[in-house]
Amino acid sequence: MTVEDLAHHGDAEATPGLVDLAVNVRRDPMPPWLAGPIAATLYDLAGYPDARPATAAVAARHRRPADEVLLTAGAAQGFVLLAQALRGARRPIVVHPQFTEPEAALRAAGHPVERVLLPAATGFRLDPALVPPDADLVFVGNPTNPTSVLHPAADLAALARPGRVLVVDEAFADTTARTGVPGEPESLADRRDLPGLVVLRSLTKTWGLAGLRIGYLLGPADLVARLAAAQPLWAVSTPALAAATACAGPWAVAAEREIAVRLTADRDHLVARLRALSGVTVAGRPSSAFVLVNIAGAERIRLALRERGYAVRRGDTFPGLGADWLRIAVRDTATTDGFVSTLAEVLDEVPAAVGSADAGSGAAAALTGRT
Repeated sequence: MTVEDLAHHGDAEATPGLVDLAVNVRRDPMPPWLAGPIAATLYDLAGYPDARPATAAVAARHRRPADEVLLTAGAAQGFVLLAQALRGARRPIVVHPQFTEPEAALRAAGHPVERVLLPAATGFRLDPALVPPDADLVFVGNPTNPTSVLHPAADLAALARPGRVLVVDEAFADTTARTGVPGEPESLADRRDLPGLVVLRSLTKTWGLAGLRIGYLLGPADLVARLAAAQPLWAVSTPALAAATACAGPWAVAAEREIAVRLTADRDHLVARLRALSGVTVAGRPSSAFVLVNIAGAERIRLALRERGYAVRRGDTFPGLGADWLRIAVRDTATTDGFVSTLAEVLDEVPAAVGSADAGSGAAAALTGRT
């Protein structure tokens, strides 16, 4: 694993013309209540951005004072600000597999980064005991990209302690849902009682705003002030601020939760179809907008899928994974059915990818219930 590998992201694989299962951004049409405020700003861009109204809206959503909120140019900017502002950290830890930008930002700022690798054998579940007690800066994702694992809030809270900054990346928190649990199960975004807790959020995934670059972080006021001091002036554009205000409203939160419920059904369908294929292992208990799978010879499978019109995300650029892992975005059931049928054909046509001439022969048959 090289530093260069950390800069690889799914958009590099989503070649125009391919069905995009490599990027975890929802692509449904933007609702009018979001598109309208964004479009309205385009007629008045002469003034400098004023983040105060959007900051207040986000603070209200999470029941926090405004000085505990910092709007950012995408959640990824939050990782850079943390790495720059906390250069005095003695023992930074990144819990992997996870989104690679936290480690990349730390390394770019000169931090000596240590990794805690969660094993596949446990479904990539977080064990707080694996994090060294003297780690003073810890990064963990929840739900975690690329594993799609949703860690219990109690396990994450167990990592918080005085003298430590605990950074929880909740970029995909709004994609999660659980029967009988209102809101975002296992989110710490509203927790103000945990020392040193910083929660990063993104508005780009569910609302298809990756090109607009809007996210925010939540944390103790004194730490937020330090991060704000490291942020460039007017870092968030006026259109992005309009999006943040709109997405913090109760109608938006309600819509997010409806989308998460529908996503759960689509994900369950994808997981069931994948588990019916011989030679494909779904990692853990997927809980987000993507699924991680293990397939022997996955690189050959990925390239064969590209030839047939599908882009999926390679897994070997995530620390803790290797060449036999692929990440697949959740899409509607029709797209899933087309993809899984193609994957079954590839598994049968590229038998070496699953270890022997016989190993892949049951894949297409599994789709129709034949053995």
